[in-house]
Amino acid sequence: MKRWHIIVLILFISFGTVGLTTKEARWVDKVANFYGERAGKRVTAWRNMVENSQDLSELDKLDRVNDFFNQLYFVDDIDLWGQKDYWATPLEFLGAAAGDCEDFSIAKYFSLRELGIDDKKLRLVYVKAIRLDQFHMVVAYYPTPSSEPVLLDNLDPKIKRASLRRDLLPIYSFNGSRLWLMKERGQGELAGNASRLGLWNDLRTRVESLEMQKPIRQYDR
Repeated sequence: MKRWHIIVLILFISFGTVGLTTKEARWVDKVANFYGERAGKRVTAWRNMVENSQDLSELDKLDRVNDFFNQLYFVDDIDLWGQKDYWATPLEFLGAAAGDCEDFSIAKYFSLRELGIDDKKLRLVYVKAIRLDQFHMVVAYYPTPSSEPVLLDNLDPKIKRASLRRDLLPIYSFNGSRLWLMKERGQGELAGNASRLGLWNDLRTRVESLEMQKPIRQYDR
């Protein structure tokens, strides 16, 4: 079992505590008031991780962000939020201490964007996990426009090239602005704007407004 009170202490010791900005302090207070004190500490640990990762190489940033979020619990949306499909914001994900594959991937994507990685290098990729026979989401990082991406995943914690993940069948991908149909394990075919995705639009609205929902089951123990 994961014990977040221990993990938070380890993160503070490893990365060092940094001063929060006014916006970050507001996030911590809002999450702590809504989900509880330990949830606020997870948000503080997240902000420390982001701040202490600013000067790393892009590949090291991928590792740091991937490792940080893969410590949370995996829970299906219906069991956590009482909905068949719900895309949680990073604050909701940290507040609940749990989420499904979309929540892991979304939190990683937003963190990497904060760390200065160009949106053109990042995709949220909807795939089919063949062995599990279920749909899944990962983050893809393209070092260059024509290069093979590497994947950040909560099923397999090790970041690997897409060609090594034969267990995943890509379906479509998107970033902050574009949407692609994935006909192969590469760039895919441009299919329009990401605004075509209703769940993505709803998520971004909640990110901006700091709107949050409480889980129907508690994993923060």
